[in-house]
Order: sequence, then C-alpha cells, then structure tokens
Amino acid sequence: MAEQNAVLADSLLRYHAPLLSLLSPALWNTMLIITIKQGKEKSLLAGDPWIYASAIERVDGHGKPGATALVQTSARKFLARAAWAPKSQIQARVWTLDEKQPVDHALIKNRIKAALAKSAPAARKAMPDQLVRLVNAEDDGLPGLLVDGFGGQDGHLLCQFQAAGVDAWKIPIVQALIAATGCPNVYEMSDELIRKGEGLPVKSRTLAGEEPPARVSLVEKGVRFQLELRTGERRALK
Repeated sequence: MAEQNAVLADSLLRYHAPLLSLLSPALWNTMLIITIKQGKEKSLLAGDPWIYASAIERVDGHGKPGATALVQTSARKFLARAAWAPKSQIQARVWTLDEKQPVDHALIKNRIKAALAKSAPAARKAMPDQLVRLVNAEDDGLPGLLVDGFGGQDGHLLCQFQAAGVDAWKIPIVQALIAATGCPNVYEMSDELIRKGEGLPVKSRTLAGEEPPARVSLVEKGVRFQLELRTGERRALK
C-alpha cells in the first residue's frame, strides 16, 4: 500500500509537470519584503499569524500570490516568513517566526504529518460515514488549509485551500496527504465567498484518485447531514 501511494504521488507530480515552477513558492521572489508599521508587530510576536493591510508600511519587490515574503519591523529587524496575499485584506499569513526555518517542501510535509498525528485518535475511532477534521489551518501551522476525511483509507479527503499560501503549495500538500494517510482520493472543495475574498479562483474538483459522489450523507458531532461537495452546502437530515 505504501509503495502504491508513493507511485500515485509521483504520478500526480508528473501529471502536473507544467506547474513545476509553482512547486516552490519560496523561490518565486526571494527579495519580497514586507515592512510592518511601528508598533504593529506586537500582535505578531504575541502569536497572531495574520498580517492585515492596515499594518503594512511598505512592500518591496514583487511576488505572485502565495509567494514567501520576509516580514520585518520598521527598524529592519526580522519578524517572520509569511505567505503573500496581495488581493486579500489579510495580506500575509505567517509560516514561521524562526529566521533559520525555510519555507520549503520539508516544512509542508512535516506539518501535514504532525497535524495528522494529532488528529489520528479521532480518525481511528470514526465510523465510515463520520466526517473528521484532520488538518485545522492555523492551529496546525498551515494557514487556510482545512482537510476533512471520511471512509478511512478507502474513502476521501476533502480539502479547502482558503488562503494564497496553501493554494500555492497545493501539489506538495496533496502528495503529503496521500503518502501519510494511505487514502488516494483527494477532492478540493471551494467556499466561494472566502476564495473570492482572497482573490483566488473558485474551483471544486478531484485532485487525485476517484471523484466522490456529488452528495454524501455524513455525521459530524452526532448530527446527520447531507453535504453537497461542489458547493459545500450542508442540509440537515432527520
């Protein structure tokens, strides 16, 4: 099974060969620098991972949405590495406060593995029709990434890429999910309001493996509902 999942992950990479230049957003513009207004760094240092447009003094350099930016104080002191989102009111989301920590494939892979290890007890106890949160965005150091699973290894992983940073790292994220969970079926759900607010295209599609049914009946926290996968709409069932 592990070997099959590795082959599937490699196939996914080859299938998206034209997008290879997108695999390392950190390399898109190594000179993208965000300078924070004096005093606005306090919330960042206190653990708030969001940098709003109103907190930014200036941006030097150019980078595509999702590119890794160096964030510094008005005194030019290092603060963080963050994902650049020029079309969002939250213009950067922090990856790390550690100046020595690069934002690379290893970081993405390790954070996916750590998130799945944390949610593993709930996943093991889940019934086939139970929806389980496997990756929880900022709580797992992956800002904007939500991953829910149902049906175990033979089921599906439902991903929401709600920020430019994780959207840019989509292929490595999918590869890491497949390798770590053993589930080959990955589907992207899109919240139209959130994606448009981030300046991202609204797409619901199969990213790997088999396409799930358009609607699935699931249970979450004891409540049974029908989930429309393409829109994310939920309808309570009696």
